[in-house]
Amino acid sequence: MSTNAKDLRHPLKRARGLGSAQFGVAHWWTQRTTAAALVLLGLWFVILVLGLLHGDYATARTAVAKPWNAVLLIAFLVSMFWHAVLGLQVVVEDYVHTRWKEITLLVFIKFVAVLCVLGGTLAVLRIALGA
Repeated sequence: MSTNAKDLRHPLKRARGLGSAQFGVAHWWTQRTTAAALVLLGLWFVILVLGLLHGDYATARTAVAKPWNAVLLIAFLVSMFWHAVLGLQVVVEDYVHTRWKEITLLVFIKFVAVLCVLGGTLAVLRIALGA
């Protein structure tokens, strides 16, 4: 069957070069890292919003304009959309079986995510810099 006893792949699979592409672990770790970041940043965001619950517009604008809040809000946006893209990528790769539809959906998802991150970052920076 196989010259190497530890190689459990079928000989045809080995001949065709089918096997691990060595990208799954990096994707998995990135998704777990963004999830952990979202837990911490989500707690901070909930505390921030609850603190602004009975405040007016000027109070909310002042709170977002503080440097740490602006930086954490941008980090929250980036990690949220990055995590969403990673999760949706797995769903599309698993359930869309037509190659052109899969690629089109993946490009569309990443385009929308980048557009949302840029828009959110611009909004936070405009508030933080007083524009």
